Formats: sequence, C-alpha cells, structure tokens
Amino acid sequence: QLQLVESGGGLVQPGGSLRLSCAASGSGFTLDYYAVGWFRQAPGKQRELVASITSGGSTNYADSVKGRFTISKGNAKNTVYLQMNSLKPGDTAVYYCNAALFSINYWGRGTQVIVSS
Repeated sequence: QLQLVESGGGLVQPGGSLRLSCAASGSGFTLDYYAVGWFRQAPGKQRELVASITSGGSTNYADSVKGRFTISKGNAKNTVYLQMNSLKPGDTAVYYCNAALFSINYWGRGTQVIVSS
C-alpha cells in the first residue's frame, strides 16, 4: 500500500511563500511511475487541481496559480514538492497530494495552508 504524507503547511502573510512536501512510502513502491498532483479544498468549495506532474516530468497548473506555484520532483525519490510564492488569501485551503496510475489513486490526509495578515 502506498502512503502519502503532506507537510509544510502553515500560516503565512499575503505575498509570502511556503513549500509543501509530499512524501510517499510503502514497500516496493516508487512515485517514478505515477502522475502526482496537488489539490486543494477551501471551506465550502469543491476540491480542485492546483498542479500536476507526470511520470515523464511534464507539468500542468491551474490558471489561478500559474507563475506563482511550481511543482517538482525531489532529488530524493518518492518526494514531490509544491513551491508556492506570492501567496494570496484565496490560496487558503487544505492541500492534498494525489498519486495516480491508471485507475489507482492514492491520497494523503492533507496539510492546512492559511494566508492571512
């Protein structure tokens, strides 16, 4: 069973930065073959895709975060990062990591990001 654990969330002022980490663990599992996405869910709203990276390294971003967020794979295997810059109050949400391979989906439990002065 692949397990995903997010970390790096917290309280930050508008304009600030955070780096979220998604660490995968599980006997014999590697994220190398998975598409990994960062999703977020704000109170009262549906979960939305923020950024994704394919097994080949291609990236995709929601329009609302383009130019501010960067998704990347870590040098250490089984870690994916989300660098978030120029944060806005509208970025406040619980951020979830997802790993997908064909019809298989794994989710982490999320990490809270609050952007407020």
